[in-house]
Amino acid sequence: MAELRDRITTVFQKNVANPLMRLMPFQTLLETTGRKSGEPRRTPLDGSRIGDQFWFVSEFGDKSQYVKNIQANPAVRVRLKGKWHSGTAHLVPDDDPHERLRSLPKFNSFGVRTFGTNLLTIRVDLEG
Repeated sequence: MAELRDRITTVFQKNVANPLMRLMPFQTLLETTGRKSGEPRRTPLDGSRIGDQFWFVSEFGDKSQYVKNIQANPAVRVRLKGKWHSGTAHLVPDDDPHERLRSLPKFNSFGVRTFGTNLLTIRVDLEG
């Protein structure tokens, strides 16, 4: 059942939600480098900036394409409030993603908790 839910969620995000959200000028975006194509890949998401770090939770963990891209190349960019920031992404499997979600924006956290099946915390260390 979780596998079917994951497939439906992925198809909806890829074909409907993500293309629309990418067009919103102040939507937070994570830009990774495609591990096969070498092309920039932009994923709408939400999280919180704490000092020089940006924290978020992936709903599908290491099954997410952007997580696979991070594993291949951790150099990323994050668009926050319309401005791009370069950084280095780190998977943080020892962090409690449920606890982390309590400190992140409520609307996005609700969606991640509702549809997520393999939660994984990610920290981006932002450059200057």
